[in-house]
Amino acid sequence: MQFDRGQEHNSAAAMPNRAAPGENMIYVAGLFLIVGLLSALQPGSADTAQAQIVAIGASNVAGRGVSPSDAWPAQLEAKLAAKGRNVHVTNAGINGDTNAGMLARLDSSVPAGTKIVLLDKVGGGWNGRRLGQGSQNAELAAIEARLRSRGIRIIPMWWNGALRGYLQADRIHFTPEGHRLVASHMLPSVMGAVR
Repeated sequence: MQFDRGQEHNSAAAMPNRAAPGENMIYVAGLFLIVGLLSALQPGSADTAQAQIVAIGASNVAGRGVSPSDAWPAQLEAKLAAKGRNVHVTNAGINGDTNAGMLARLDSSVPAGTKIVLLDKVGGGWNGRRLGQGSQNAELAAIEARLRSRGIRIIPMWWNGALRGYLQADRIHFTPEGHRLVASHMLPSVMGAVR
């Protein structure tokens, strides 16, 4: 018996190529797994940092009057990197903020996964008094309590009378050298916290 190649009929070839039940799901799950692994290995991803650090406060955290790279949170991040610590310090400072303002924005400014907060305990109260809102000590206590309830370590921003020699012409805001001084004094505490 001879078959003409043009007329050959193979029932397996004539049927559409269908996967056995469940094979497509395994294939799709495998693709998701591969994509997830590749995403996790991307350099610079947020997960590569050893700790998530947020600096929160008023204008001397934000860096009023200096470039963002001169503000102490950025200088601290650079000092940590020079010491081999792979961390990112998010600057959540806002010019003119009060303790009440920080409390109101705390959950959005300090995202889930944050391990350490560098807390400005001076600027918000000073602004509150300047605006006639009182010392706002209760709001500061509430900020600290909320952070602790989330398991976040609090490191107070370093303030010292020596900073008076490092103020801009307004006699309120730090110069780049003042920011450098803050970052240098905070470095040992932060390094100890990100081991």
